[in-house]
Amino acid sequence: MDPIFERVSIRKYEERPVEDDKIEKLLRAAMAAPSGVNQQPWEFYVVKNKEVITELSKASPFATCAAKAPVVIAAVMRKDVQVPEIAPYDMSNAIENILLEATTLGLGAVWLCIAPFEDRIDNVVDVLHTPHHTVPFALIPVGYPAEKREWKSRYDAEKVHVIE
Repeated sequence: MDPIFERVSIRKYEERPVEDDKIEKLLRAAMAAPSGVNQQPWEFYVVKNKEVITELSKASPFATCAAKAPVVIAAVMRKDVQVPEIAPYDMSNAIENILLEATTLGLGAVWLCIAPFEDRIDNVVDVLHTPHHTVPFALIPVGYPAEKREWKSRYDAEKVHVIE
């Protein structure tokens, strides 16, 4: 459970590449996520090209931190699945696994929301030319942290309701 209690959103990265084997581990973690009816609606674009990363950093007003990341993973959701209504939950599971695995590997990452905002979706489609049967869901900049952030507990006992 340690990665859960260590993971923080990292938005500043060292100028150093992320090794391919670590990127593969991030993607393996994503694809190990639980998925309703095992539909696995995910596809991932691993972007290392700095020009493309710069364009992706303009996809959302909150994505500017991506510009300095050595890698951006674009999580894209397929629409041609058995139960499309639950696909966003499956995608969320996969992205959380990426964030946790990044922590385990000594990397930093942050979840940048793209869906359900049409303008952000359109911006990513314009940059990555994703197929029509998919919807860009999130951007995850990844790199070696160039900032230190302390983890803080968000536990709130008042939000726990025990029924005996």
